[in-house]
Amino acid sequence: MKLGYTIAYVPDVKASLQFFSDVFGFPVKFLHESETYGELATGETTLAFAVHELGRSNFQGGYVAASESDKPLGMELGLVTEDVEAAHARAIKAGALELAEPTKKPWGQVVSYVRCPDGTLVELCTPIGA
Repeated sequence: MKLGYTIAYVPDVKASLQFFSDVFGFPVKFLHESETYGELATGETTLAFAVHELGRSNFQGGYVAASESDKPLGMELGLVTEDVEAAHARAIKAGALELAEPTKKPWGQVVSYVRCPDGTLVELCTPIGA
């Protein structure tokens, strides 16, 4: 078994793809013609986005939509970069909400947290041991 992809349910797939492409540099790999599902080229594991309507159709009992929650969900996307400060600044400038500024952790890793315009919680961090 291996992790194949992560899907974040969002209000606007095209806008989320554009944000992650512009801010974090991930190319758009696929956008369905309906614009209800799309993927980014992020390496071996795909990061995908789907509209809330699709999510609601999959879960009869409903789910907590990150974009509609006052607090971030208890799940994050961890993006590894050599320059957390620059990525953090780009995200804020593009409309993300700062949750924690870049901080050097006791083990040497630099970490920050932002909440993207679609509600997705993102950790920006340097590689461990860098």
